Amino acid sequence: MTQWFDPADPRCRAPYGAVPSGTTVTFTLRPARSEGFSRAVLAARWEFDADRVTETSLPWVGMDGDRDLFSAALETEGYVGLVWYTLRLEGLDGRRETTEELQLTVYDPAERVPSWFGEGVTYQIFPDRFCRLRVPDPTGMVGGRTVHGDWTEEPEYRPDERGEVRNRDFFGGSLPGITAKLPYLQSLGVETLYLCPIFEAAENHRYGTADYEKIDPMLGTEEDFSVLCRRAHALGMRVMLDGVFNHMGFVSRYFNGDGFYPGQGAHQSQDSPYYDWFTFQHWPDQYSAWWGIYSLPAANKESRAWLDYITGPNGIIRRWLRAGADGWRLDVADELPDAVVAAIHAAARAEKPDAVVIGEVWEDGSNKIAYSVRRRHLLGGHCDGLMNYPLRSALLDYLLGGDAGAFRRTMERLRQNYPPWAFASAMNALGTHDTPRILTLLGTGGEGKDRSRDWRASYRMTAAERERGEARLRLGALLLYAFPGSPTVYYGDEAGMEGFEDPLNRRTFPWGEEAGGLVSWFTALGRARRELACLRRGGVSWLTCSGGLLSFARTLEGQTAVAAVNAGEAPAELALPWGENLELPGGAGRLLLRQNGETVTFL
Repeated sequence: MTQWFDPADPRCRAPYGAVPSGTTVTFTLRPARSEGFSRAVLAARWEFDADRVTETSLPWVGMDGDRDLFSAALETEGYVGLVWYTLRLEGLDGRRETTEELQLTVYDPAERVPSWFGEGVTYQIFPDRFCRLRVPDPTGMVGGRTVHGDWTEEPEYRPDERGEVRNRDFFGGSLPGITAKLPYLQSLGVETLYLCPIFEAAENHRYGTADYEKIDPMLGTEEDFSVLCRRAHALGMRVMLDGVFNHMGFVSRYFNGDGFYPGQGAHQSQDSPYYDWFTFQHWPDQYSAWWGIYSLPAANKESRAWLDYITGPNGIIRRWLRAGADGWRLDVADELPDAVVAAIHAAARAEKPDAVVIGEVWEDGSNKIAYSVRRRHLLGGHCDGLMNYPLRSALLDYLLGGDAGAFRRTMERLRQNYPPWAFASAMNALGTHDTPRILTLLGTGGEGKDRSRDWRASYRMTAAERERGEARLRLGALLLYAFPGSPTVYYGDEAGMEGFEDPLNRRTFPWGEEAGGLVSWFTALGRARRELACLRRGGVSWLTCSGGLLSFARTLEGQTAVAAVNAGEAPAELALPWGENLELPGGAGRLLLRQNGETVTFL
């Protein structure tokens, strides 16, 4: 961004942000007349067209006050991909000024993304730790499991001789347990249940799948899953499954590293039907594994048999949608080749036209490079939305004392780079199963990595830290629920759960000992998100974003909601869009509704 070109300014680039293929994009440079520039050039690199490079002259078209205007159009017909462009001004004296390389996202205009996911609240559940109805017997189950008799015990967190936490200790949360708590989830305004993996696996997190065709017996049966889906649907909720296809378990029936399953796995025989599902450097003991973790052998994504098993007419994607699921979240989506993600997307849509596919990507997913390949996640036909870790990072920085303007700039970069449907379908979360508990981060101000793992496991926040954490969490949750994209709650965050890194962030839900004030706050936010159409589908416009004051408006068909948060200590005054002023004390947040000429304080 320069003084003469700002891609977020419609006077400089129109239309705003990502565009469907076929759109004419107009670029206008606005240098001061006193600078004496006489020529302007747009240089564009079309990355998904063998890095084709074009240069377009921007002729002088007039003046706006004391500024010269140089303008021309760029045609995107027939192209889907990223355009990297720079703008250059030249003077008769040989002087040049050039912008940094900027991004224009051109997406497939045929893409149609179901809106239901982005409109409502999502609740992420780690099934083993959410609700137990009985203590299960692990006898005969894969993995040599143990079960905690006491629901309130600590999970095992110390690593084994390989330096890995084995995660073979279970608490016995189940699908019927989740079904029993549907009324509670409905009271929170939840519309999507996102379940961490539920298929048979040796570890309590179940990210090393042992059998994609079978619900883990500790969780229940396929009928239990279908009952959960039916009852959730009856309450206006949908169910999203966690698809872990990049890798499988060492003890899976496909690899069968410990011989648990009766058939021959790839580890046992090169004649196994699963042998080419994996990549061996030296059979059977050297093979590609996710991040080199021996217990998670990576899938060979070039295997046609493997891809058919996942995405074919009777494959895993379609099978579990038939059983009642409504969508898939793809674990480590950027480690799956584009062709695989596209096949998953196509299978999901073929089985259920309103199914959604959400990808796990930790960065800006529009320009993500993985394994030296620029991914097509958000160009159409791949992911419908992504986990919004950039929002989480920016919001944490702000809540811990950062500048509100930095949050706005980060979100505007995403809004410029993402197709509108992807921005609206983002999974926005403050915490997940892969991050420390948000209450702990906001209360203590850090991850405790300067202390030992034993210290982090035993640490509980002081009363002052909890008070500070809860106050900050209320502000963060208000912004989360008011922002475009699906506000996503990691189970127990609304109940005041604390803990550092996993498995300390995967303790059991504290039924009967919830932080009542937080639950009430999240319940009120859930009601707002469900009832206010402008929060579900409205456009976003920024108000004051400076220092500790962060505010924006969501507007739809005469209804406007304003979310305003003052994370600073001093009072702040905000001018509202309808001409009134709002005085916000330090550490306060408000959700205001303007409708039919009246202003209501919703929260």
